Amino acid sequence: MTSLLFEGRRSLYPPIEPYDAGFLQVSPLHRIYYEQCGNPKGKPALVLHGGPGGGISSHLRQNHDPERYRIVLFDQRGCGRSTPYAELSDNTTWDLISDIEALRNHLRIEKWQVAGGSWGSTLALAYTATHRQKVTELIVRGIFAASTAEIHWFYQSGASFLYPEAFERYLAPIPFNERDDLLKAYHRRLTVGDAASQLEAAKAWSAWEGAALSLIPDPVREEEFADPETAVALARLECHYFLHRGFFPDDGWLLDQAGAFQDLPGEIIQGRYDLVTPIRTAHELAQRWSAATFTIVPDAGHSGQEPGIADAMVRATDRYT
Repeated sequence: MTSLLFEGRRSLYPPIEPYDAGFLQVSPLHRIYYEQCGNPKGKPALVLHGGPGGGISSHLRQNHDPERYRIVLFDQRGCGRSTPYAELSDNTTWDLISDIEALRNHLRIEKWQVAGGSWGSTLALAYTATHRQKVTELIVRGIFAASTAEIHWFYQSGASFLYPEAFERYLAPIPFNERDDLLKAYHRRLTVGDAASQLEAAKAWSAWEGAALSLIPDPVREEEFADPETAVALARLECHYFLHRGFFPDDGWLLDQAGAFQDLPGEIIQGRYDLVTPIRTAHELAQRWSAATFTIVPDAGHSGQEPGIADAMVRATDRYT
């Protein structure tokens, strides 16, 4: 089922603060930060942030009704308040899935709704495929399967044709003789060399993503993405994960797993003009996951804060209370 949303849009729920927060040691090296918001006796819902390396943003607390939901968020390995910062060792999709289960057990939650956008959708789909019995509903937006084609589109050639001036700034740190494989060129600069060179590369990588997130450009957001505290973890972790194609066995693996949760209630939400994660992947997921409602927002890009995306997310979470 595909629906288009135009008028009478709802905004995100008002900002809230956590009623509980803490750290969980998930490996000898990694400690993750988590928080709980809303109603401690409400329906449990896990919200997964994007990136990888994006960390918790306050607006992620606002997709769910705080009176009806117990909203759980955590900073994935290497980002936000989790430690060590920007660490790539022992940091794979499978480690993150293990962390989610560790957190669920730590919080004594039997089952929960799982929601995520962008990379959060990737992780949500992978977690649901491997722990179907623990998920009551799945809500994903800006669908990303970490395939070679998707990564090439945004980081090598594709989105560059639509936003060439921003892509030129992304190209700037890379010499001409290394531009045939920008992912590998960036990986070298983000993991080897002095701190200043790594920061220059991280800022260029992250600013490119910040520039392309929404249908209408937002220069302020682009500057925020280039801030060192945001840029280093985001760039290092994204490049690490994307160089390994999400650590999945092959390009088609994630979408192929939809058969494992064919009957699971859920929502697929996608901006028609998403430059970061184009709509084709969401379309393919909807064809494989027949129980899901597929909502195409006709005047949106990738950001979860765009009016149409926010409206669709709030309506989706409300349907399951």
